[in-house]
Amino acid sequence: MRARESAGPASPGSARAPRRLIAATTGVLALALVAPSAAPAGPAVTSAPAAARAAAVTAPRVPAALPTPALPGGGTRIFKGKSYVALYGHPGTRVLGVLGEQGTAATIRRAKRVAATYQPHTRRRVVPALEIIATIASASAGRDGDYSAESPVSKLRPMVNAAGRKGVYVVLDLQPGRTDFLTQAKRYRSLLRKPHVGLALDPEWRLKPGQRHLRQIGSVSAAEINRVIRWLSRLTRTNDLPQKMLLLHQFRTSMITNRSTVDTSRPELALAIQMDGLGSQPAKRATWRALRQGAPKAIRFGWKNFIDEDRPMIGPKATMAIKPEPRWVSFQ
Repeated sequence: MRARESAGPASPGSARAPRRLIAATTGVLALALVAPSAAPAGPAVTSAPAAARAAAVTAPRVPAALPTPALPGGGTRIFKGKSYVALYGHPGTRVLGVLGEQGTAATIRRAKRVAATYQPHTRRRVVPALEIIATIASASAGRDGDYSAESPVSKLRPMVNAAGRKGVYVVLDLQPGRTDFLTQAKRYRSLLRKPHVGLALDPEWRLKPGQRHLRQIGSVSAAEINRVIRWLSRLTRTNDLPQKMLLLHQFRTSMITNRSTVDTSRPELALAIQMDGLGSQPAKRATWRALRQGAPKAIRFGWKNFIDEDRPMIGPKATMAIKPEPRWVSFQ
């Protein structure tokens, strides 16, 4: 969908040439003990074993705590011994990325094949993944006036569920236009309750009032990101889910304001910045270095390979040789 030029230090004025935009419920068992009508008068005497049995019968049954579901690739921590290789796009829409170039089953098979080519070049386990664009930046305002086309959950669920059955991690990508990231994230609460589903925020498509897509590069404040972090960490904790990935797209320093104040303290979430620049490899490496400067230490970094726009697109060995090693690699 996008074509952005990596421009050296990723400065606010860097060049860019975008091409296209498409519009156990716990129960209590009560037992009534009725004394026989012929019971003798006098104080009732209950043996100790009988009293213990009665107490056991009438006590509430507390279900055993269920174990936290495992993530694709094993364990409950996103980056513990693991890296991810993902296909990016929107189901059924070829021009938005490789994910949409085939049906659901074929997409999952392709994701696994691509991920497997990276395994020989890292000591970490490579987990196949899908980054599904859930809300698409739109040239028209739409009925809600936010310049973002929100996909219904029913459209995304088949691919999300199929990925989970096959051990493929999923990230839902948001391009919110004039609304905010948290408002859109809440639309996909039912999908985010699944243990294999994380979230991605793409500030390029976050508009201020009066702005339109492709007339400027969008941006988001750390304060808005932190509102999403608080909500998503609470959802993860209250649903006893494994750690979730929160992916932040960036190819200019100006895209995330006050980035040093992004909250990385929540154990329920693992944050990563996706270096989104395209173009020549020297320019992409310069953007990689610039974005890493001043980043919170707890944030990992990811690399994107643009199949048509990179000059040239590097392969698995060269990608995993980047320092530090990318923990999330996606294809568009």
